[in-house]
Amino acid sequence: MKSHLIIKLHPQRSIPQFEYWEDIIHNRSNLSKNFIPKIDAIIKDKYKLDFIVTQNYSSKDTKWSKDEISAGLNRIYRLILLSSEKKIPQQLLDEISYLPVVSFVRQGQVATSTIPKQKLATSQSLSSKYIDNSIFLKEAHTITTGHPDIKIAILDTGIETSHSEFSKNQTNLKNKFNDDKDFVNIINGAKQFVGDFLEMDDIPDDKVGHGTHVAGIIGSAGVNMAIGVAPNCTIIPIKVLGALKTHGKVVGAGLIDDIDAGIKYAVDKGADVINMSLGIKHTGGGLPHKEVIKYALDNHVAVIAASGNDGKKDKYYPGALEHVIAVGAADNIGQVTPFSTFGGHVSITAPGVNVYSTFLNNSYAMSSGTSQASPFVSGAVALLKSYAMSKGKKIKNNLVRNILQRTTDKFTSQFKDEKSGFGRINVLDALKLLKYNL
Repeated sequence: MKSHLIIKLHPQRSIPQFEYWEDIIHNRSNLSKNFIPKIDAIIKDKYKLDFIVTQNYSSKDTKWSKDEISAGLNRIYRLILLSSEKKIPQQLLDEISYLPVVSFVRQGQVATSTIPKQKLATSQSLSSKYIDNSIFLKEAHTITTGHPDIKIAILDTGIETSHSEFSKNQTNLKNKFNDDKDFVNIINGAKQFVGDFLEMDDIPDDKVGHGTHVAGIIGSAGVNMAIGVAPNCTIIPIKVLGALKTHGKVVGAGLIDDIDAGIKYAVDKGADVINMSLGIKHTGGGLPHKEVIKYALDNHVAVIAASGNDGKKDKYYPGALEHVIAVGAADNIGQVTPFSTFGGHVSITAPGVNVYSTFLNNSYAMSSGTSQASPFVSGAVALLKSYAMSKGKKIKNNLVRNILQRTTDKFTSQFKDEKSGFGRINVLDALKLLKYNL
């Protein structure tokens, strides 16, 4: 993708509408090169930059819904510069931001997210299908292992959907994976990327292993590893991160706005849970993912995100957004890990040290991080929603959060603290409390 600006307008009587940015990649017959006169005058006349104006989001149906309008998605635009050689001056951004009609403006940027190192593993003892039962998953599975109508969207580096842990007992992989999507389409700085980083398509293949590792924690059949948290739920694989080589290591990287597109896609495809084992710091105008996360929450989609791996008191988004469940990492002896990012926004912790799960080329790997902790919680939320569905009920996010928070195992004498949140997840007690509530 060429350099671009994201501009959100304040509500007004007449909201201009343009083609959705993804559509113009495949069809350039209806390009718009004029936006709003005052903005055009700054970009074109003063700074001599030509652009194509597009909608940053598409409406789910033919018209914008009440939830889409409430989140302001119909007022967010992506202005794609036609010349990738010219840099966008900070003064240009400042001048646009001063216009009364503009809510915020920021330059499109590649966000990076640390990928914890994976250690390839050839075998693991399978005397029990529940290697680490600190979250009481074995007992929880006597109540439910998930419902195929509950969908978990995994926004990550893609998934190796052909892995044997996902295909066992599946006559058709589409029973396990639905609505696959790859949103990674990066051109600028492409030499630094490895694997698939061009051409959006419906093949979210994983060239790094991070997303595959996360997916195994949620959905493994338990062939040569511990069974997944919610093995009978459906997974929506959404690739939003490519792999970027920087300073001698590989990090997950993708355009913030393409991650946002992945979130909206997940909601529109009927996701009940979104797992985001990633996080970015706040830079530029507007909090990252704010509008589209509001859209997800308004549609009763639970959003679970990794808190971060820098071991500091800090905020990474979307985990730091209100009502998102930010997950820290715990070890297997009941301690918060030193690398787990903490703060008042951290909701809960889950296993995140030496987690054994699926990897590339039908293999397995050990990895540590809040990236590994997050899918344990996403799977638990999916089990809660699955149990409710089996009883003919639907549960809202506030009840899900309340149940998780009230059934944790505490690390300290406090009801909630900055490092562990409300404590380590206890899946069995969460299901028991839900059963009581229903």
